[in-house]
Amino acid sequence: MTVKKSACRICAGQCALDVALDDQGRITSIRGDHDDPVSRGYACIKGLTLHEAHQSESRLLHPLRRRADGTFERVSFDNALDDIAERLQRISAVHGPNAIAGFKGTMNYTNFIANLLLPAFMRAIGSTAFYSQMTIDQSAKWVAVERLGVWGAGKDPFETADVLMMVGTNPLVSLATFNFALQNPVKQMRKAKARGMKLIVIDPRRTETAVHADLHLQPLPGEDSTVLAAILNVILERGWHDAEFCERYVDGLDELKAAIAPFSPERVEHRAGLSPGQITAAAAMFAEPIVTPVGTRRKRGSGASGAGPNMARNGNIFEHLLEALNVICGRFAREGEAVPHPGVIGPRKERRAQVYPPLRGWESAEDRSPSGYGRLFGERMTGALADDILCDAPDRVRAMIVDGGNPAISVPEPKRIGEALSKLDLLVTLDPFMTRTAALSDYILPPTMIFERYELGSRDYEGITSFAPYAQYTKPIVAPPEGSEVAHDWVILWEIARRMGNIIELDGEAMDMTARPDDEAMIARLLKRSAVPFEELKRSAAGKIYDVPPMAVLPADKDSGARFQLAPDDVIAEIEQLYIEVGNSEYLLRLACRRMREVQNTMYHHLATIHRRTPYNPLQLNPEDMRNLGIHDGENILVRSPYGELHAVARADDSLRPGVVTMTHGWDLSTGRDEKGRTANVNWLTSTTHDRDPINAMPVMSAIPVAVEPSARQKPTQPRSRSQ
Repeated sequence: MTVKKSACRICAGQCALDVALDDQGRITSIRGDHDDPVSRGYACIKGLTLHEAHQSESRLLHPLRRRADGTFERVSFDNALDDIAERLQRISAVHGPNAIAGFKGTMNYTNFIANLLLPAFMRAIGSTAFYSQMTIDQSAKWVAVERLGVWGAGKDPFETADVLMMVGTNPLVSLATFNFALQNPVKQMRKAKARGMKLIVIDPRRTETAVHADLHLQPLPGEDSTVLAAILNVILERGWHDAEFCERYVDGLDELKAAIAPFSPERVEHRAGLSPGQITAAAAMFAEPIVTPVGTRRKRGSGASGAGPNMARNGNIFEHLLEALNVICGRFAREGEAVPHPGVIGPRKERRAQVYPPLRGWESAEDRSPSGYGRLFGERMTGALADDILCDAPDRVRAMIVDGGNPAISVPEPKRIGEALSKLDLLVTLDPFMTRTAALSDYILPPTMIFERYELGSRDYEGITSFAPYAQYTKPIVAPPEGSEVAHDWVILWEIARRMGNIIELDGEAMDMTARPDDEAMIARLLKRSAVPFEELKRSAAGKIYDVPPMAVLPADKDSGARFQLAPDDVIAEIEQLYIEVGNSEYLLRLACRRMREVQNTMYHHLATIHRRTPYNPLQLNPEDMRNLGIHDGENILVRSPYGELHAVARADDSLRPGVVTMTHGWDLSTGRDEKGRTANVNWLTSTTHDRDPINAMPVMSAIPVAVEPSARQKPTQPRSRSQ
């Protein structure tokens, strides 16, 4: 028996692991690495069961090609890549390179080489038809940056925060809230609370994070924007904002103040279902200056959100108001302050105390998608992917390569996105399992998995996923199963580009397409400008906090005059619309999507340990609502929305406020459905043709108005689209 160091690469936490192997090199168990200076022995159930994914009987070990009858046959990698390259060349020659799309899924983001290779591959073939999980998840954050601007030095550091506000996010489960320490989150929360940090949580459920809150507001789902508008109203009325910062760096303060004036605390508390005084209490806890024996000082600490409010109606104005809260309170690192994580695997980048202006890139007339939408940070809107495939435009998407994702499940309205994917001339999926997307593909190419490859954390996001100059370079600790034919994702992309005669450029340098490098050579290439040399990273198998030169926030460029834009015309129009919105009396409950500790989006629901813990995707209801509806715990129920319906299993959950039901997003247990709710997917309740945001094509995926009743009251039917 031997124990080797590695790390989980499923989410932003990147927890360090001790992996036990038997004499045959087979993984027998996994535990958190207690010697790691950052995660300190913490690892969640997802990381602790990674070996089950590696060793799963359902893992795909050879490339598969779809036959004419819809079944699959085994094919060699060379034959698959030859055919794929030839078909892509033909499609590009006839319809142009933008007829070929790329889709980046969850498991591509944490795959160091592939995450950088996929966009480079798309550039090499000349296509800008790039989609990702981000634009169907939290693209409102990008819209906010594009409309508001961004501070070059980042938010107030976590270690100096007097207060944090978390809206619709649960980092103790998701490990995905970037103003909070993601490694060993419970210990980090307790440590922060012990030094006096206050925590405000705004969430309709008493989440694992809300248990630690000093103040917990439980509004109805979808009312987060109105709550923030009222909090901003109180702060500005009472003069708790950072007037000096606003005078120097902010435009539109008076216009925003006028727009949110109708959102009084009393009105919003009634509308959102809050207790009197909660909004004023939240505003005071977040922004009221601290009085000390030597004077008054402003508070430090920021507000942040998760996927929930971004996936609800009004996600863009929600995110704008949340960032406006940070802006008016001046919650940013200032000139001369230390940068907690100057960089290890990325280059040392200057952090300047200045505003970088909004770009509003989606308004550009150049390279709009076939459905007419613009782009955000170079990406198309995934909410319009079905339109971009099904439309009659000459530049419609005709081929797609999916790496590490499952758009057939993660994109709303499964019937429509499934129809779209089925109509592609060529669909290639890189995945180790037969997901619903893979089942629709022409080719399924199985990649190597986490413990079989060289890996690092994110080069671009290391400074916001860790607050210390930490990195862990992990090497393969097991070989792919004997007799298998698998390849690293980046190798597949490189080989397709080579066969097409295209040259991939990485970090501005063209690759030699006549000689494929090995994995470590690729990583070395991507770390040419790293703060810590690659050779030094290679010397340590364990995670390490590196002794890098300190970095301080620099002053603004002398010619910098950019200012935050709080109140552009479209933002004011959205605030006005928010004020007059009314609900639908036919649907008395609101369904919010929630995180499940055992799974990350659509991944690994089928693994033995995960399946024992979560054999189905229940609908959680407050016990009071269950009594009023005559529904019993464990009963099969029918859930209806304005656009569709699904069957689920009811589960009582007293952490929910009355009027709210929750269900995990992205459920993908199998390729079929049943009327007992064991394959329930929230997306059956959504639409990609109604209520879609005009900027980022976001459908309503959370805070969905629903009605719930026992299944016996209505004959089960297949999900169908509905119009209001």
